[in-house]
Amino acid sequence: MSTTLKQQARQEYDYSLTGPQSEEAVRRGLASANWHRCDIDRKTMKQLMQRRNGPALRHLGLWLVLLIGTGVLAIYSWGTWWALPAFMLYGVLYCASDHIIHEMWHGTPFRTRWLNTTFMHLTGFMCHHEAIYWRWSHARHHTDTLIQGRDREITATRPPSLAALALELFYLHSGPKEMMRILRHAAGSVSAETREIVPAQELPRMYRASRIYVALWLLVLGASLYWSTLLPLLLVMLPRFYGGPLAHVFNLTQHAGLPENVLDHRLNCRTVRFNPVFGFLYMNMQYHLEHHMFPMVPFHQLPQLHEQIKGQCPPPYPSLLAAYREIIPVLLRQRQDPTWFVSRQIPDGEQIP
Repeated sequence: MSTTLKQQARQEYDYSLTGPQSEEAVRRGLASANWHRCDIDRKTMKQLMQRRNGPALRHLGLWLVLLIGTGVLAIYSWGTWWALPAFMLYGVLYCASDHIIHEMWHGTPFRTRWLNTTFMHLTGFMCHHEAIYWRWSHARHHTDTLIQGRDREITATRPPSLAALALELFYLHSGPKEMMRILRHAAGSVSAETREIVPAQELPRMYRASRIYVALWLLVLGASLYWSTLLPLLLVMLPRFYGGPLAHVFNLTQHAGLPENVLDHRLNCRTVRFNPVFGFLYMNMQYHLEHHMFPMVPFHQLPQLHEQIKGQCPPPYPSLLAAYREIIPVLLRQRQDPTWFVSRQIPDGEQIP
């Protein structure tokens, strides 16, 4: 695709929340619309939606033990060649915070509210996703999933930027932007897009959280300078960057290459079968179709939800590799033809759209 055609395509696929595509989505009835939902017994759904502290405490307790253990291992290996694999393992576990906070935004892992809030802010700081802003951003993502001009969490925009996707392996595309957003919010300044997402009454809480994040950054930087070592940075501020590849590989399976502006999560979300280790790190978000269709079902109940509705959905991808056998070719094709997307077949044989 020529430079001129790419520019025209980017104008046509305008993802700004304050641009003409946002107004067009409202005009077409795509904003805050009614989505297709699979049929499921109400009693069964009520059971699936029950919140309990036990599963999340076990999951996050094991994660914290592994994180602290690998962190100690990394510290003791500092100055040797063993530091490289030790820090990479620590970084991968640290980056699970990116998936944990996602569940905390929904408030479903724990029955006890303060536990959800505590882990939301802890993991938000870890992955440089200020919790208040992102909770509201993610609520919009669920309300208007892949609706142009309404959803700011579309990772593989059209035409896709391969450079941006590659940089995101190490959080170098969105990471610096997120940190700059936190600095801006800490100063009490917000963009028009932020005001579009975050209710006015929530702005003071967002400012306060951002200021705490910045204060903690300064504390870590000060410790690094005081002791003349990179260890504080490598243990706190930088793991989301150097440990990020696997998290990005997971995240890209959710929606990349699937159709935009459709009101059926069976078409714009992927469910992929993961091995137990990947499922643990991803907090069961491989059941992404199920999660989007019924977002108030806790993470530990998603396998059971999948069993309940799988007969009404496209078959899950059998593996991460199988998903990428589809994702990579479609992203390359969208570079030349941004209108192209994966059209999934629903069980009744009707192919939509």
